[in-house]
Amino acid sequence: MTVSKPLQPGTLFVIVAPSGAGKSTLVNALLSKDSNIQLSISYTTRGPREGEVNGLSYHFITVDDFLERQNNQEFIESAEVHGNYYGTSKSWINQALANGRDVLLEIDWQGAQQVRMHFPNMIGIFILPPSLTALQERLHKRGTDSEAVITRRLLAAGGEMAHAPEFEYVIINENLDSALNQLSCIVAAARLRFNQQFSRQPDLFYDLGIHAKAN
Repeated sequence: MTVSKPLQPGTLFVIVAPSGAGKSTLVNALLSKDSNIQLSISYTTRGPREGEVNGLSYHFITVDDFLERQNNQEFIESAEVHGNYYGTSKSWINQALANGRDVLLEIDWQGAQQVRMHFPNMIGIFILPPSLTALQERLHKRGTDSEAVITRRLLAAGGEMAHAPEFEYVIINENLDSALNQLSCIVAAARLRFNQQFSRQPDLFYDLGIHAKAN
């Protein structure tokens, strides 16, 4: 007897935070310790920051190229953030999840809403700063933005954080080690959901007389 597998055995994690909350640092720390999760590389029209590499940090493309891809419906989500466009490849996400790969998206709340329409079982995680003062200090310490950009990011932060209730999990990133441990726990728990366990070991479940839930 052939045991059918869920169409998307991989787990999709979506992490959202206001600028300066430490999202990228936290994500990079997770990826360095967990080789079983893969970061989706977004497309963006903004210029690369110091140390960023095309194809590894982002796919850096022109506005015209982005709009053409968007028109061809190549993105599962796309948004304009702080004057720049960002988007995530639909075909790459579908293929990775179908192959049983765990995928992490580091996007904004608008993108998360779009992704959830396609993947209602995604794991949504919102990263919060310990205070507005800490957020402001981190943005200045980063040293990558002008005062005008920092002001714009701070003004936008309140509206962004208002969407935290839309996510299953919230991590307050006051201490990196503690926040990383919490994030790792969320990832580990998500992998123990029935569909993920069943898709990875269908023969065992069949031998035990356990069958997949009907859609």
